[in-house]
Amino acid sequence: MNLTDTKPRRGRPPKVARDNRDTRTELIRSGLEQLTENGFAASGIDPILKKVGVPKGSFYHYFANKEAFGLAVIDSYAQFFAKRLDACLLDESHPPLARLGNYVEGAKKGMARFEFKRGCLVGNLGQEVDLLPESFRQILIDIFLSWEQRVANCLKSAQVNGDLATTADCDLLAECFWVGWEGAVSRARLVQSNQPLDNYFNNFIAGLPK
Repeated sequence: MNLTDTKPRRGRPPKVARDNRDTRTELIRSGLEQLTENGFAASGIDPILKKVGVPKGSFYHYFANKEAFGLAVIDSYAQFFAKRLDACLLDESHPPLARLGNYVEGAKKGMARFEFKRGCLVGNLGQEVDLLPESFRQILIDIFLSWEQRVANCLKSAQVNGDLATTADCDLLAECFWVGWEGAVSRARLVQSNQPLDNYFNNFIAGLPK
């Protein structure tokens, strides 16, 4: 069964309590793994349900349809990623540009931990946007904009510190950072190495106007 199948079904709640487990959260987590590794179009519901131990009928007790499920997965990822970015970019114990470097180091560890099978969910979905429900498009755009704003604010702090030229367009630099970073993540998955991430970030920092 494919995630793009939106044929409505009658949902039913589980027959018994499942040891107080948050089934909806577990479904989202399982979906996140599938979508991050395989994308939306190629991911099926069956392996997601099998991992959590939920029958197909009960799935629709938690989500109106598969599009709603995909949106819930995206929202969960966006919230997690925003907290991860803030933990690095708002850490005033480090200079602003070092904070950006700390984010990169964390991302490298994450990719290595999952053996380069997982990339950025939002970036992956952006590459298959024409295969997604139209409702996904603006949400993905807005998530990228929120990430860009966080990096732009960090770069503006670098300007205050004197580590970045006051004439630099921080909003444009932040957009360029994410456009290039997503490409570097894709290449890292391809070659199964963090070297593309290092190459990209080192060149990004070297190219900043001082």
